[in-house]
Formats: sequence, C-alpha cells, structure tokens
Amino acid sequence: MAYAIRGAVTDDAAAISRVVLAALHETNARDYGPETIARIAGGFTPDGISAQIAARQVFVALDGNRILGTASRDGGVVRAVFVTPEVQGRGIGRRMMAEVDRAARAAGLETLTLQSSLTAVGFYARLGFRAVREHRHGQERTVVMERDVPTTA
Repeated sequence: MAYAIRGAVTDDAAAISRVVLAALHETNARDYGPETIARIAGGFTPDGISAQIAARQVFVALDGNRILGTASRDGGVVRAVFVTPEVQGRGIGRRMMAEVDRAARAAGLETLTLQSSLTAVGFYARLGFRAVREHRHGQERTVVMERDVPTTA
C-alpha cells in the first residue's frame, strides 16, 4: 500500500473524525466499555478536530485522497494517534510516529510523552516508549509513556 504523510488542514476534520471514531468503536472497544468510548468520542467531532488542527501539529496518512490515519504533536506530547481499523498493522502508525519524531527533532525536543490507551501500549512499546505511570479517569485506565526523541530517522 502506497501512502503519504502530510500536515492536516481544516478541510480534513470530518475525515479525521471518521477515522478516530471508527478506531475507537472497533479497536479500542476491546479494552473499554461503551460509556468510556462515548466520552472519548465526544472530543473527536469535526469541530473538535478543527480546534486540534488550529492548536497542534496534526499529521494525516493518505492513500490518494483517503485519510487512513492521524497523529499529532502538542509540544513534547504525542496525541491522538489513530489508524482506520481495516488498515491497522500495515505500518501506517509507525510511519506517522516517524513524522512526529522528525517534527520533534526539528523543534529541538529531547523527550516525547504520551498517554496511551490500553489498546496501544504494545504499539508504543515497540517504538521504544516506556511506561512511567498509570492514569485513571473514572473507568478509563491509560498508561503514561515516554522516550527520548531519536536523533535520526
């Protein structure tokens, strides 16, 4: 599968929202109950995504014009890494994280942190992130992880 990574634009918000919601409802639902998924999903409406694009560095992975995934960086914090369920496991998330690393290096950052869903802990661990602590928000349990920014791609 050939795909490209680029910076997100406001016109991408609805498509990014669809990717995130599909991943939450199909993939993350294995580890979280419906109430937790619904609460998290509320932050990923097209308007919510537009606000994220305005406030953060947001990337999208594309196959032609179709958005397959998204990842963002808010300073030294990685946020909202999602890949549409039917193409998960094909290296798209890894490639988006490489772009986040590149942007973090360009910004002079030395460390990246993130708050991982239980679903994604293994993915981030394979990228060199280590668990720092657990975090609970009601029934939602996440894992705070960090790692040094790689010095080269």
